[in-house]
Amino acid sequence: MSKFRFSFNLRKITESRLFFPLIALGAILLFDLIAVPGFFRISTREGNLYGNLIDIVRNASTVSLLAIGMTLVIATGGVDLSVGAIMAISASVAAILMNPYVLATELPPHIMKFMSDPNFTYQPLWIVILATLIVATICGLWNGLLVAYGKIQCMVATLILMIAGRGIAQLITNGVRIQIFYEPYAFIGQGWIILPFSLYLVAIVFALAWFLTRRTAIGMFIESVGTNARSSFFSGIDEKRVKLLAYTFCGFCAGIAGLVASSNIKTSDAFNLGVAKELDAILAVVIGGTMMSGGRFSLFASIVGAWVIQAITTSMYAVGVPAFALQAIKAVVVILVVLLYSEQVRNFVQKISARKEA
Repeated sequence: MSKFRFSFNLRKITESRLFFPLIALGAILLFDLIAVPGFFRISTREGNLYGNLIDIVRNASTVSLLAIGMTLVIATGGVDLSVGAIMAISASVAAILMNPYVLATELPPHIMKFMSDPNFTYQPLWIVILATLIVATICGLWNGLLVAYGKIQCMVATLILMIAGRGIAQLITNGVRIQIFYEPYAFIGQGWIILPFSLYLVAIVFALAWFLTRRTAIGMFIESVGTNARSSFFSGIDEKRVKLLAYTFCGFCAGIAGLVASSNIKTSDAFNLGVAKELDAILAVVIGGTMMSGGRFSLFASIVGAWVIQAITTSMYAVGVPAFALQAIKAVVVILVVLLYSEQVRNFVQKISARKEA
């Protein structure tokens, strides 16, 4: 009985969506333990925790937020290439609401002295955040309408906003890179409450997504549509509404990621902010075990996938690899992920589990 129970648990572990991401993360951290002395050292300053491990989860916050929304989209059998552009739009909206005077050609003297005041903002912070998230959600809604009701292929539909989004972001700020001096806004990406404040945002968004998908029928509908949309239709599931919800929520997550990224660098860089983040988000979801064809998904596994990507980046910097070589490293990771999730590897793992059971 004990052998059977051990074999059953082993098979259950190897079939879990978290198995390969945790193995990959563990392998990277093991490399750091051997190659980088003091990599795991955690220090305390003013009651807050600092260290390489903290940096990994903090710097992965934007990709983690994007990966949560992207997981739902990919689980429906789609993909969203516009999340990086939505981040840029969100940053531009937030910056122009806090400092619209930057677009003026001539300012009164009593306004000039407030331009770099860390306590000055034209609109209150709650209006800035609310308006930014509404705009980002509308962007996601637009993608969902094109895909679900317009019947446009997801890559083409989201490519429209991916290309036009940065132009829209620059139109909002009139092509000006707005510097953000408002300290309460900067706290979103740079603040600390024992741990980085951005981690709490990731936890809140994850809890919201987990509740919607695991404590309601929405998660089952998403997996059903991604597995077989036609069968879902005959089962009474409205495929269009499910996809619309997934893309809309993905836009919402991109809006929060835009707030975190822009507050971290204190500027609305419409041209560079969020560039290639959609690829990192897709890679994180794939590392987390969600198939590009749709179906079953794991939100936490996608977040672990984001940690894997950031752990690779942090580790390469720690050993002295130049920044321009990181893209090649990520390409190797993509190849390894494809191999790990191939049918041959899965059959090999199942054979090992079957032998232990026998």
